[in-house]
Amino acid sequence: MVEPSPKADLLRYLQDAREALLWKLDGLGEYDVRRPLTPTGTNLLGLVKHVAGVELGYLGDTFGRPYFDREPPPWWYTEDAEPNADMWATADESREQIAGLYQKAWEHSDSTIRSLPLDAIGHVPWWPAERRDVTLHHVVVRVIADTHRHAGHADIVRELVDGSVGRSKGTDTMPTGDPAWWQDYQSRLERVAREAGSD
Repeated sequence: MVEPSPKADLLRYLQDAREALLWKLDGLGEYDVRRPLTPTGTNLLGLVKHVAGVELGYLGDTFGRPYFDREPPPWWYTEDAEPNADMWATADESREQIAGLYQKAWEHSDSTIRSLPLDAIGHVPWWPAERRDVTLHHVVVRVIADTHRHAGHADIVRELVDGSVGRSKGTDTMPTGDPAWWQDYQSRLERVAREAGSD
């Protein structure tokens, strides 16, 4: 029997979410990875940029391991950044830049996770004073939950862009069905919703 490793489990679930999120950019042009497809502006490249910042903050700065210690951070990673600056990419920020930063954030985060014990104490300066001290375990679980949540957002945004669906590359977890089957299914759900809403 394989001895369970809490860190290996955490890293596996974190990596699954990272790869699923990044995969949602594959095959799309610059416009489609940046298109805001919700009233609050949710877009694929912005989601990747946001989770890169989440990892750099929570699994870097929080544990005294800043990623931007030799060079200044990008404008959107500073305290003076405008609201939601990490949720979209400027025309000058390329997909390669943002995806590359995210992958570097993975390496930095993984190094933090591997080098510190799960009960190591970190300090989250942007949280209320009474909650700022946290364990590495708490922060890793939080980052996993956040990344999976945003991967789910990316699932929906990608489906709205071009109809592509699936949990991860090479894994089709959707029921088989041609476009007519899916249209019938969607119409059925609409009828049920209308019936339930008419009470």
